[in-house]
Amino acid sequence: MDLTAHIESNVEAALAEDIGSGDLTAHLIPMGQEARATIISREAAVLCGSAWFEACFRRLDARVEIKWFVRDGDVVAAGQTLAEISGNARTMLSAERPALNFLQTLSATATATRQFVELVRDTHAKIMDTRKTLPGLRVAQKYAVKCGGGENQRVGLYDGILIKENHIMAAGGIREVLTQAVNIAAAGVSIQIEVESLDELEQALAAGAKLILLDNFDLESLRAAVMLAGARAELEASGGITLETVRAVAGTGVHRISVGSLTKDIKAVDLSMRFGSR
Repeated sequence: MDLTAHIESNVEAALAEDIGSGDLTAHLIPMGQEARATIISREAAVLCGSAWFEACFRRLDARVEIKWFVRDGDVVAAGQTLAEISGNARTMLSAERPALNFLQTLSATATATRQFVELVRDTHAKIMDTRKTLPGLRVAQKYAVKCGGGENQRVGLYDGILIKENHIMAAGGIREVLTQAVNIAAAGVSIQIEVESLDELEQALAAGAKLILLDNFDLESLRAAVMLAGARAELEASGGITLETVRAVAGTGVHRISVGSLTKDIKAVDLSMRFGSR
């Protein structure tokens, strides 16, 4: 996926939101003053968002110099220096908060994803993201999930079909809705159907479903679903899965585990930008 357009759009919106008609406080600094700063991590994390971070500074001053000591996807420790920045002091102060917001937020998603991935590492299950993302940061957060070792599902409603309960009811049943989905889906578009019971799973399998979402199944039902499906379909567990439960869910034999909290319930990583003498 080409991130360039998304980065430009995200950064333009973030700078406009924060700076507006001008950074009043930055005018306290002489116009030509130069500065140097370091980015420090205050906690262990998986770094993500360096391109968004850089773009915040370069959008205001293309001459700013940024030297990274780590890359996206790297694990960083508390107290570690992540980057050094040098350039016009006013520019650096104006870009500081939007830049850190991107780095802290995307690193949070990458860090959360890595925690889940590590817990299921020696199983057959993959950790998947969802569409439960922060408004405007869908693509950025999906990139962060990949940096954390997870996998992406459809980006939006336009590039994949997920048939849920209301779709099934409106279309007249599981077989009927799957038939319609196959008829309208373009080549390469995934078709997934959500089921809420073993009976619905059996209906979906009989109708030829190849990718099935098991919504809020308990562990016993997940194991039964895996036995019932065999090699006929790929099964995904979903619904309130946490760090405390993900290992047990993976142990049932499901192929995929989707976790909405990777992108919607995150706590920003604690990073700071410290100015020093130049």
